[in-house]
Amino acid sequence: MNFIVLKSFDNYIGAHMLKGRLEGAGIICWLKDEHSVTIDPIISNSIGGIKLMIKEKDLEFALEIMQGTENDSQG
Repeated sequence: MNFIVLKSFDNYIGAHMLKGRLEGAGIICWLKDEHSVTIDPIISNSIGGIKLMIKEKDLEFALEIMQGTENDSQG
Protein backbone atom coordinates (compact mmCIF):
# COMPACT_ATOMS: atom_id res chain seq x y z
CA MET A 1 0.00 0.00 0.00
CA ASN A 2 1.61 3.25 -1.14
CA PHE A 3 0.94 6.48 0.67
CA ILE A 4 1.52 9.87 -0.98
CA VAL A 5 1.48 13.47 0.22
CA LEU A 6 -1.82 15.16 -0.55
CA LYS A 7 -0.93 18.53 0.95
CA SER A 8 1.58 20.12 3.35
CA PHE A 9 0.68 22.49 6.18
CA ASP A 10 2.67 24.84 8.40
CA ASN A 11 0.38 24.27 11.40
CA TYR A 12 -1.76 21.47 12.76
CA ILE A 13 -5.11 23.27 12.67
CA GLY A 14 -5.63 23.23 8.91
CA ALA A 15 -4.09 19.77 8.71
CA HIS A 16 -6.58 18.33 11.20
CA MET A 17 -9.53 20.07 9.56
CA LEU A 18 -8.82 18.51 6.17
CA LYS A 19 -7.88 15.17 7.75
CA GLY A 20 -11.25 15.06 9.50
CA ARG A 21 -13.07 15.87 6.28
CA LEU A 22 -11.26 13.08 4.43
CA GLU A 23 -11.83 10.56 7.21
CA GLY A 24 -15.51 11.48 7.23
CA ALA A 25 -15.62 10.51 3.57
CA GLY A 26 -14.01 7.16 4.32
CA ILE A 27 -10.45 7.95 3.22
CA ILE A 28 -7.70 6.51 5.40
CA CYS A 29 -5.11 9.21 6.06
CA TRP A 30 -2.51 10.30 8.61
CA LEU A 31 -0.27 13.26 9.39
CA LYS A 32 3.47 12.89 8.94
CA ASP A 33 5.83 15.12 10.96
CA GLU A 34 2.96 16.67 12.93
CA HIS A 35 4.69 16.32 16.28
CA SER A 36 8.03 17.63 15.04
CA VAL A 37 6.49 20.80 13.59
CA THR A 38 4.20 21.34 16.58
CA ILE A 39 7.06 21.03 19.06
CA ASP A 40 9.55 23.07 17.01
CA PRO A 41 7.80 25.24 14.36
CA ILE A 42 11.12 26.67 13.18
CA ILE A 43 11.98 23.37 11.45
CA SER A 44 8.74 23.34 9.46
CA ASN A 45 10.35 24.68 6.26
CA SER A 46 13.35 22.40 6.47
CA ILE A 47 11.28 19.20 6.76
CA GLY A 48 8.45 20.26 4.46
CA GLY A 49 5.79 20.99 7.07
CA ILE A 50 3.06 18.67 8.28
CA LYS A 51 2.24 16.30 5.45
CA LEU A 52 -1.25 14.86 5.01
CA MET A 53 -0.69 11.33 3.71
CA ILE A 54 -3.30 9.34 1.79
CA LYS A 55 -3.37 6.07 -0.12
CA GLU A 56 -2.34 6.62 -3.71
CA LYS A 57 -5.54 4.99 -4.97
CA ASP A 58 -7.63 7.61 -3.10
CA LEU A 59 -5.96 10.63 -4.74
CA GLU A 60 -8.73 11.54 -7.18
CA PHE A 61 -11.49 11.32 -4.56
CA ALA A 62 -9.39 13.23 -2.02
CA LEU A 63 -8.76 16.03 -4.52
CA GLU A 64 -12.50 16.31 -5.12
CA ILE A 65 -13.13 16.61 -1.39
CA MET A 66 -10.31 19.11 -1.01
CA GLN A 67 -11.72 21.20 -3.88
CA GLY A 68 -15.13 21.21 -2.19
CA THR A 69 -13.54 22.27 1.10
CA GLU A 70 -11.77 25.20 -0.54
CA ASN A 71 -14.98 26.28 -2.30
CA ASP A 72 -16.92 26.13 0.99
CA SER A 73 -14.42 28.40 2.73
CA GLN A 74 -14.51 31.01 -0.07
CA GLY A 75 -18.17 31.68 -0.07
